[in-house]
Amino acid sequence: MDKKKILLRLDPKLHEALRRWAEDEFRSVNSHIEFLLKKSLKDNRQSDSSEE
Repeated sequence: MDKKKILLRLDPKLHEALRRWAEDEFRSVNSHIEFLLKKSLKDNRQSDSSEE
């Protein structure tokens, strides 16, 4: 699967927190950000459908 490359600018403190969290979950920072975004999208879609 081809993945889209993007430039993401993060505050160094946020990056460090994400790095530690990713390390705790045995992921790279990049894969952890992707995991969190997918989870957020899934959770948001579920909350949207429950409001209808």
